[in-house]
Amino acid sequence: MLTDARHTDLPAPEALARELSARLDGFQAIAWTASTGSTNADLLARARAGGGTWLLGTHLQQTGRGRAGRPWQNRTGAALMFSCAYPVRMPASRLPALSPLAGLAACEALRTLAGGADGLCVKWPNDVQWHDAKLAGVLVESTRDPAVPGGYTVVIGMGVNLRDAATLSQALGRSVADWTCVVEQAGSAPASAADIVCAVATAWRKAVRELETTGFAPFRPRFDAVDALAGRAINVIDQGTVLFSGTAQGLDDQGRLYVQTAQERVPVSVGEVSIRPAADLPGNQP
Repeated sequence: MLTDARHTDLPAPEALARELSARLDGFQAIAWTASTGSTNADLLARARAGGGTWLLGTHLQQTGRGRAGRPWQNRTGAALMFSCAYPVRMPASRLPALSPLAGLAACEALRTLAGGADGLCVKWPNDVQWHDAKLAGVLVESTRDPAVPGGYTVVIGMGVNLRDAATLSQALGRSVADWTCVVEQAGSAPASAADIVCAVATAWRKAVRELETTGFAPFRPRFDAVDALAGRAINVIDQGTVLFSGTAQGLDDQGRLYVQTAQERVPVSVGEVSIRPAADLPGNQP
């Protein structure tokens, strides 16, 4: 259990799996392992044989990754890492909106656990931040459901830093937050590992179902409320090169980020590009 704001020791994998199974409805299978390569990869492999609603977590990911194949830094007990698989039926054109949707739903769930802390926000498409420091990374992937024409299985994975923010910040050369920072600075009650997983997995499931029927447009005001980039000068970057710069102006109905340049408003799609506030680039540090 996360026994107080300073201690974030995880329960044994089998104990955590039992608690999640008792508390979560709507999942066909829930498992937690001591170690695996990647929870996303494991669920994607399973989904290719047939869709289902599953949850898989681990104390240690050996080949975990974020967007653009970046490795996920972790050690046992320092991060909460889990993935959920949800079968969906929606046009392929709607799948990219799942990325900002997953970040939004996770952020809203964590805000609720943290007593409404508005320092929790989303850096498009789906990095959950505590102010400007990264707290959690989200990775969304999908595969076709072989049993359902036009069906997909969406796998959403997240790694939440529980501790080691100072060490990670120094190692990575950028600001990193952990759940201890949130609890101590927000003055909220501690949440257990199961509390976090249950809140986020339930929020994802509900949001995915809503996206199936309504599209992303109704989520835009909710994203505005947690948008870490709104009104900020940003750079759109591809493999270290700045493609263009402008001001972030929220999302469109497809979940794309609007960037107002000197000439026009450009929608940026989820993909391999990176978005950074202008002050984050080398040479622009205060």
